Amino acid sequence: MEFVIATHNAHKVEEFNRILKPLGITAVTADLSEVDETGTTFSQNAYLKAEAACRETGKPAIADDSGLSIYALGLEPGVYSARYAEPGHRREKVLNLLRDVPDEKRGAYFTSAICCVFPNGRVLRAEGVCLGQIAHGNRGEGGFGYDPIFEVGDKTFAEMSGEEKDAVSHRGIALRAFAEQLEKWLQEGVYGTV
Repeated sequence: MEFVIATHNAHKVEEFNRILKPLGITAVTADLSEVDETGTTFSQNAYLKAEAACRETGKPAIADDSGLSIYALGLEPGVYSARYAEPGHRREKVLNLLRDVPDEKRGAYFTSAICCVFPNGRVLRAEGVCLGQIAHGNRGEGGFGYDPIFEVGDKTFAEMSGEEKDAVSHRGIALRAFAEQLEKWLQEGVYGTV
């Protein structure tokens, strides 16, 4: 079964594939129109992207909206994580804003909201949260976005293997919850024909 992933981010597609493949679902991309993320929550933005992708392709479409919330910054950047600064300067902005903030006040969390819209109009949602803190600098070669500055335990996301990150990350938690619900609902026919 093919599901369209409503993203232009190849790293997200890899994460989706690692978790959805055991369900017999292949995550594919499509040349999709850009969607204005006008929602005030991650869940609303995920729905906007998934609904548009489903409408354009006629296939079940999954979208993720995720972001980093930092306590010392009043939970910024939040839903504006991807637009917090010019591309390539987001981590630098966060590190500069937290330059004099001690370790015990560098708490943060990532949120991932996943939404799947089916051609028959049915909707499936899941959410995951990962608690951590902001490092004092970039560490690691893996991951993307804020991964090199977000620590869980003694490693940043960028220092973890894909499997390690999937086990603890916001997106991994949300995707497992999504996969569990999807598997159950497909078996029970709750969604009818998808």
